[in-house]
Amino acid sequence: MKNNKFQAIYQELAKKLEEKEIRVGEKLPSEHELMVQYHTSRETIRKALNLLAQNGYIQKVRGKGSIVLDRARFDFPISGLVSFKELAKKMGKSWVTKVHELNVVKPSDVLRESLGAEELWKVVRSRQVDGERIILDTDYFQKRHVPLITEEIAEQSIYEHLENELGLSISFADKEVTVEEANPLDRELLDLNGLSHVVVVKSLVHLDDASPFQYTESRHRLDKFRFVDFARRMK
Repeated sequence: MKNNKFQAIYQELAKKLEEKEIRVGEKLPSEHELMVQYHTSRETIRKALNLLAQNGYIQKVRGKGSIVLDRARFDFPISGLVSFKELAKKMGKSWVTKVHELNVVKPSDVLRESLGAEELWKVVRSRQVDGERIILDTDYFQKRHVPLITEEIAEQSIYEHLENELGLSISFADKEVTVEEANPLDRELLDLNGLSHVVVVKSLVHLDDASPFQYTESRHRLDKFRFVDFARRMK
Protein backbone atom coordinates (compact mmCIF):
# COMPACT_ATOMS: atom_id res chain seq x y z
CA MET A 1 0.00 0.00 0.00
CA LYS A 2 2.88 2.31 0.84
CA ASN A 3 4.36 1.83 -2.64
CA ASN A 4 1.07 2.89 -4.19
CA LYS A 5 0.58 5.97 -2.05
CA PHE A 6 2.09 8.30 -4.65
CA GLN A 7 -0.41 6.96 -7.20
CA ALA A 8 -3.32 7.67 -4.86
CA ILE A 9 -2.01 11.21 -4.33
CA TYR A 10 -1.57 11.61 -8.08
CA GLN A 11 -5.15 10.49 -8.76
CA GLU A 12 -6.57 12.84 -6.13
CA LEU A 13 -4.61 15.83 -7.44
CA ALA A 14 -5.44 14.97 -11.06
CA LYS A 15 -9.14 14.89 -10.18
CA LYS A 16 -8.89 18.32 -8.55
CA LEU A 17 -7.18 19.69 -11.66
CA GLU A 18 -9.76 18.17 -14.03
CA GLU A 19 -12.57 19.62 -11.91
CA LYS A 20 -10.84 23.03 -12.00
CA GLU A 21 -10.41 23.23 -8.22
CA ILE A 22 -6.97 24.56 -9.10
CA ARG A 23 -7.08 26.69 -12.25
CA VAL A 24 -4.77 26.83 -15.25
CA GLY A 25 -1.74 29.03 -14.55
CA GLU A 26 -2.01 28.71 -10.76
CA LYS A 27 0.54 26.91 -8.62
CA LEU A 28 0.08 23.67 -6.75
CA PRO A 29 0.88 23.76 -3.04
CA SER A 30 4.61 23.40 -2.36
CA GLU A 31 6.23 20.00 -1.82
CA HIS A 32 6.41 20.75 1.91
CA GLU A 33 2.73 21.71 2.07
CA LEU A 34 1.77 18.52 0.24
CA MET A 35 3.95 16.45 2.59
CA VAL A 36 2.04 17.87 5.56
CA GLN A 37 -1.34 17.51 3.83
CA TYR A 38 -0.83 13.85 2.91
CA HIS A 39 1.34 12.85 5.89
CA THR A 40 4.04 11.39 3.69
CA SER A 41 7.63 11.80 2.57
CA ARG A 42 9.11 14.25 0.07
CA GLU A 43 10.05 11.30 -2.17
CA THR A 44 6.41 10.16 -2.37
CA ILE A 45 5.22 13.69 -3.19
CA ARG A 46 7.87 14.06 -5.89
CA LYS A 47 6.79 10.77 -7.49
CA ALA A 48 3.19 12.01 -7.60
CA LEU A 49 4.25 15.38 -9.06
CA ASN A 50 6.44 13.69 -11.66
CA LEU A 51 3.46 11.61 -12.75
CA LEU A 52 1.33 14.76 -13.04
CA ALA A 53 4.05 16.34 -15.19
CA GLN A 54 4.38 13.26 -17.40
CA ASN A 55 0.65 13.32 -18.08
CA GLY A 56 0.54 17.00 -18.95
CA TYR A 57 -1.20 18.35 -15.85
CA ILE A 58 1.67 20.50 -14.55
CA GLN A 59 4.99 22.01 -15.56
CA LYS A 60 7.72 22.27 -12.96
CA VAL A 61 9.31 25.71 -13.22
CA ARG A 62 12.51 26.41 -11.33
CA GLY A 63 11.94 29.01 -8.65
CA LYS A 64 8.16 28.99 -9.14
CA GLY A 65 7.01 25.47 -8.27
CA SER A 66 4.46 23.36 -10.15
CA ILE A 67 2.31 25.37 -12.58
CA VAL A 68 -1.06 23.98 -13.71
CA LEU A 69 -1.21 23.53 -17.51
CA ASP A 70 -4.08 23.78 -19.93
CA ARG A 71 -4.55 20.23 -21.20
CA ALA A 72 -6.76 21.36 -24.09
CA ARG A 73 -4.00 21.40 -26.68
CA PHE A 74 -4.06 21.99 -30.40
CA ASP A 75 -3.69 18.84 -32.48
CA PHE A 76 -0.89 19.73 -34.89
CA PRO A 77 -0.66 17.27 -37.81
CA ILE A 78 3.01 16.46 -38.41
CA SER A 79 2.44 14.98 -41.85
CA GLY A 80 0.03 17.67 -43.04
CA LEU A 81 0.57 21.14 -44.51
CA VAL A 82 -1.78 23.35 -42.50
CA SER A 83 -1.54 27.11 -42.21
CA PHE A 84 -1.91 28.77 -38.83
CA LYS A 85 -5.12 30.49 -39.97
CA GLU A 86 -6.60 27.14 -41.01
CA LEU A 87 -5.58 25.52 -37.71
CA ALA A 88 -7.03 28.32 -35.57
CA LYS A 89 -10.31 28.37 -37.50
CA LYS A 90 -10.64 24.61 -37.20
CA MET A 91 -10.28 24.88 -33.41
CA GLY A 92 -12.76 27.78 -33.26
CA LYS A 93 -10.24 30.03 -31.52
CA SER A 94 -9.72 33.77 -31.82
CA TRP A 95 -6.34 34.45 -33.39
CA VAL A 96 -3.99 37.32 -34.23
CA THR A 97 -0.76 37.34 -36.25
CA LYS A 98 1.82 40.06 -35.57
CA VAL A 99 4.56 40.69 -38.14
CA HIS A 100 7.92 41.48 -36.52
CA GLU A 101 10.12 41.40 -39.64
CA LEU A 102 9.42 41.48 -43.37
CA ASN A 103 12.22 42.09 -45.85
CA VAL A 104 14.31 40.63 -48.66
CA VAL A 105 17.57 39.00 -47.55
CA LYS A 106 20.52 37.15 -48.99
CA PRO A 107 20.46 33.47 -48.01
CA SER A 108 22.87 31.80 -45.66
CA ASP A 109 24.93 28.96 -47.09
CA VAL A 110 22.46 26.45 -45.63
CA LEU A 111 19.43 28.22 -47.11
CA ARG A 112 21.16 28.66 -50.46
CA GLU A 113 21.81 24.93 -50.58
CA SER A 114 18.23 24.09 -49.53
CA LEU A 115 16.36 26.59 -51.69
CA GLY A 116 18.80 27.30 -54.49
CA ALA A 117 18.03 31.02 -54.53
CA GLU A 118 19.96 34.27 -54.14
CA GLU A 119 17.10 36.40 -52.84
CA LEU A 120 14.59 35.36 -50.19
CA TRP A 121 11.68 36.95 -48.42
CA LYS A 122 12.20 36.67 -44.67
CA VAL A 123 9.04 36.86 -42.56
CA VAL A 124 9.03 36.67 -38.76
CA ARG A 125 5.59 36.39 -37.15
CA SER A 126 4.24 35.63 -33.69
CA ARG A 127 0.89 33.84 -33.49
CA GLN A 128 -1.55 34.70 -30.73
CA VAL A 129 -4.44 32.45 -29.73
CA ASP A 130 -6.98 33.51 -27.09
CA GLY A 131 -4.68 36.32 -25.99
CA GLU A 132 -1.46 34.31 -25.67
CA ARG A 133 1.50 34.31 -28.09
CA ILE A 134 2.18 30.59 -28.54
CA ILE A 135 3.94 30.22 -31.94
CA LEU A 136 6.93 32.06 -33.43
CA ASP A 137 7.34 31.48 -37.18
CA THR A 138 10.34 32.42 -39.30
CA ASP A 139 9.69 31.82 -43.01
CA TYR A 140 11.92 32.16 -46.05
CA PHE A 141 10.35 32.22 -49.52
CA GLN A 142 12.10 32.22 -52.89
CA LYS A 143 11.57 35.70 -54.32
CA ARG A 144 11.37 34.37 -57.89
CA HIS A 145 8.28 32.34 -56.90
CA VAL A 146 6.85 34.99 -54.57
CA PRO A 147 7.50 38.44 -56.06
CA LEU A 148 5.76 40.40 -53.31
CA ILE A 149 4.64 39.89 -49.70
CA THR A 150 3.00 42.78 -47.87
CA GLU A 151 2.46 43.12 -44.14
CA GLU A 152 -1.28 42.75 -44.71
CA ILE A 153 -0.75 39.46 -46.55
CA ALA A 154 1.58 38.22 -43.80
CA GLU A 155 -0.95 39.13 -41.11
CA GLN A 156 -3.70 37.14 -42.82
CA SER A 157 -2.41 34.08 -44.68
CA ILE A 158 0.57 33.87 -47.01
CA TYR A 159 -0.63 30.47 -48.23
CA GLU A 160 -3.98 31.97 -49.29
CA HIS A 161 -2.05 34.57 -51.29
CA LEU A 162 0.24 31.96 -52.86
CA GLU A 163 -2.56 29.62 -53.87
CA ASN A 164 -5.42 32.00 -54.67
CA GLU A 165 -3.57 35.03 -56.05
CA LEU A 166 -0.34 33.59 -57.47
CA GLY A 167 -1.75 30.20 -58.47
CA LEU A 168 1.07 28.21 -56.87
CA SER A 169 0.41 24.54 -56.12
CA ILE A 170 1.96 23.66 -52.74
CA SER A 171 2.57 19.94 -52.60
CA PHE A 172 4.67 18.45 -49.79
CA ALA A 173 7.24 19.18 -47.09
CA ASP A 174 10.21 17.52 -45.44
CA LYS A 175 9.87 18.06 -41.69
CA GLU A 176 12.03 17.72 -38.60
CA VAL A 177 10.60 18.03 -35.07
CA THR A 178 12.83 18.68 -32.04
CA VAL A 179 12.59 20.09 -28.53
CA GLU A 180 15.05 22.93 -27.92
CA GLU A 181 15.89 25.36 -25.15
CA ALA A 182 14.10 28.66 -25.61
CA ASN A 183 16.34 31.33 -27.14
CA PRO A 184 16.28 35.09 -26.43
CA LEU A 185 13.85 35.78 -29.30
CA ASP A 186 11.46 33.10 -28.00
CA ARG A 187 11.53 34.74 -24.58
CA GLU A 188 10.93 38.17 -26.12
CA LEU A 189 8.13 37.32 -28.55
CA LEU A 190 6.35 34.35 -26.92
CA ASP A 191 4.37 34.15 -23.69
CA LEU A 192 6.40 31.26 -22.26
CA ASN A 193 5.07 31.64 -18.70
CA GLY A 194 8.30 30.29 -17.24
CA LEU A 195 8.69 27.36 -19.65
CA SER A 196 12.31 26.74 -20.60
CA HIS A 197 11.88 24.78 -23.85
CA VAL A 198 9.92 24.97 -27.09
CA VAL A 199 8.94 22.45 -29.77
CA VAL A 200 10.63 23.34 -33.07
CA VAL A 201 9.26 22.21 -36.43
CA LYS A 202 11.60 22.81 -39.37
CA SER A 203 10.04 22.39 -42.83
CA LEU A 204 11.35 22.50 -46.37
CA VAL A 205 8.24 22.97 -48.53
CA HIS A 206 8.00 21.97 -52.20
CA LEU A 207 5.71 22.87 -55.09
CA ASP A 208 4.00 20.18 -57.15
CA ASP A 209 6.97 20.05 -59.56
CA ALA A 210 9.07 18.97 -56.52
CA SER A 211 11.04 22.24 -56.45
CA PRO A 212 11.69 23.65 -52.96
CA PHE A 213 10.42 27.20 -52.49
CA GLN A 214 9.97 27.76 -48.71
CA TYR A 215 11.90 27.05 -45.53
CA THR A 216 10.15 27.48 -42.18
CA GLU A 217 11.24 27.26 -38.56
CA SER A 218 8.14 27.21 -36.36
CA ARG A 219 8.68 27.40 -32.61
CA HIS A 220 5.74 26.27 -30.45
CA ARG A 221 5.00 26.65 -26.75
CA LEU A 222 5.23 23.03 -25.68
CA ASP A 223 2.25 23.02 -23.32
CA LYS A 224 -0.16 24.17 -26.06
CA PHE A 225 0.33 21.55 -28.77
CA ARG A 226 0.02 17.84 -29.28
CA PHE A 227 1.81 16.63 -32.39
CA VAL A 228 -0.13 13.88 -34.08
CA ASP A 229 0.28 11.59 -37.07
CA PHE A 230 -1.18 8.45 -38.63
CA ALA A 231 1.05 5.43 -39.14
CA ARG A 232 0.46 2.20 -41.00
CA ARG A 233 2.64 -0.90 -40.69
CA MET A 234 4.03 -1.82 -44.10
CA LYS A 235 4.01 -5.52 -45.07
